[in-house]
Formats: sequence, structure tokens, C-alpha cells
Amino acid sequence: MFNTYEEIKQWREETLDSVADDHHQLNAFHDQVMYQTVRIAMDHIESEQGKPPAPFAFFLMGSAGRCEQSVWSDQDHGIIFNGSTDFQEYFLNLGTEISYGMGVVGYEKCEGNVMASNALWCQSMGSFEKLIEEWLLEESWQSLRNFSIFIDSRVLVGDENLLMQLKNASFSMLEDHPHLYSRLIDNFEFIKKGVGVFGQLLPEHGQGLDGEIHLKQTAYFPYVNALRVLALKKGVCAAPTLDRFEILTYNYPFLEAYEKNFRELLDFRLKFRKSATSYEKVHLLPLKVLSKQDKQKLKFLIRRGQKLFSKCKSMLHEEDAL
Repeated sequence: MFNTYEEIKQWREETLDSVADDHHQLNAFHDQVMYQTVRIAMDHIESEQGKPPAPFAFFLMGSAGRCEQSVWSDQDHGIIFNGSTDFQEYFLNLGTEISYGMGVVGYEKCEGNVMASNALWCQSMGSFEKLIEEWLLEESWQSLRNFSIFIDSRVLVGDENLLMQLKNASFSMLEDHPHLYSRLIDNFEFIKKGVGVFGQLLPEHGQGLDGEIHLKQTAYFPYVNALRVLALKKGVCAAPTLDRFEILTYNYPFLEAYEKNFRELLDFRLKFRKSATSYEKVHLLPLKVLSKQDKQKLKFLIRRGQKLFSKCKSMLHEEDAL
């Protein structure tokens, strides 16, 4: 369909606005843009270095892994390959080419270097399994954060079974160390307060910010983090928060009401998407563009997310104490 990254970039720019009002259409479009980019990268590396030396999976993480991207998004991805560690150089070159192509197309590089061009996120099945075990046994803030980033993953190109095997191995490790569920949710404890004690929205100030609220940190994270830990507890491989809601409601019926709130939050974000002019601004919502009714709605959704997070935290700590 496309021969160059520049052609994909043009398609992205011409099409994005037409799908940006619908959460599912927008994320399906992002998938297609990234899929076409990866295909060109694969063709480029194959022309220089030959066919892939082993079965592999290119997977997405972060908001892309959860199918929760907005109009602007950065790169969070990795590669698993099923074979000798000697093959890592080939797949690192592929990861580097993919990261370059995505940059051309319009996706900012990840500030934390969570990309398949980084050897940490481009490894063999055996090496990844050992790494995940190390993350869980270390129990540091950074190691558990890396594990949480990994678990929000889904395959875009390649063998989905490779990722599923790693996730299932992770669930088994967690079952052997059940105290880690409460440790993981404690790891997400820092959540920006979006609503003050007097019911007022709390905007960001300083460093070029002026009366903007950080939607991702104040509103989204409580829902996402709570569902991630419950998914780990029940061995749910799905990464999208909406899929996790659907699957986990069978075990936790109280989630049904919160799923409705999360869907409302996704729609709320897109309603004001035109206020974001760059990736740096995509999660910042100027309060001045909100009506009184919008502000009330946002405060309600923030409080509901925090209530969900607190409920899940208490539940996991109680189970840990038994």
C-alpha cells in the first residue's frame, strides 16, 4: 500500500482528523499507521540482512498497548524472538529501523527509551523470562514499573503466542509470590490530585503551564492502574483497559459501573482534542475551555477513578493479609 515512511506520514496527516472523534476508530487508525510502518521497516532490514533468523513478535506497550491513544502519541514497543541470543543484533537493527520510521511518520520517541531499539526491550524468549523474574524478585520501584509497562502489551506484527507465553509465565511467578499484588498497586500510589478539598479542580502551573489539568495523571491512571493489577490477579492477558473491564466484571461485578465512567472519560478527552497542538500538550486540558457542566463532569470522573483505585487497593491488601 505504501512504499515510504513519508507516504504514511502524509496519509496519517490527511486522515487523522476524520477519525479523531471516535475512540475505537482513532485507535484502529493508529494501529494501521504503525502496522504499515513496521512492514516497510521489515522490508528494509530484510533487503540488507536477509529474512528474520527466528520467529518473533513486535509488540506495543503504553497507551498503544492498551488501545488508548489520543490524536498524539509516542512510541512504546518491543520485540520478542524465539531463538538464540545471537539473533539479538538482527532484531535490534529491526527495532532501530522501526523506531526511525515511526519518528518520520509522526510518533515521538519514548523519553524513557522503552523501544525495540533498546536491548532491554528486544530479547529472546528465555532472556525475557529471566528478566521478568528479576523484576519481580527485586521489587524495586523501577523494576515493578518495568514489569507494569511490559504487562500492558499486545502484538501488532508477528507470533502472538510468544507474548502470551511470557505473560502466562509472569502470572505463574506472581502466584508464587502473592504479596506482589499489593506491592504493585502500592507502586502506583502517586496520583496527582485533580480535585481539591473544596471541590475545585487543581490545574498545573509553572514551566509554561497556565491553568491546565493533566488528564492522564489525575483522571486516567487510577482506572488503568486498578484494572491492571486485577488483571494480573486473575491471569487476564488482555492489555486494553476496556477489555479488562469486560473480562473482570464476571469476577468483580462492581466494576460494571466504573467501566461506564471510564468510557465517559475516553469520550470526554476526545471532545477537547483540538486543544492539544503537540504530544507534549496531549494530556493537558486548559480549564478555560470547559463549561461549568464540563467541570462538574470532570470532577465526577476523577473522583470515581480515585474511588475505584482505593477500593481495589483495600481489597488486595485485605487478601494479602489473609
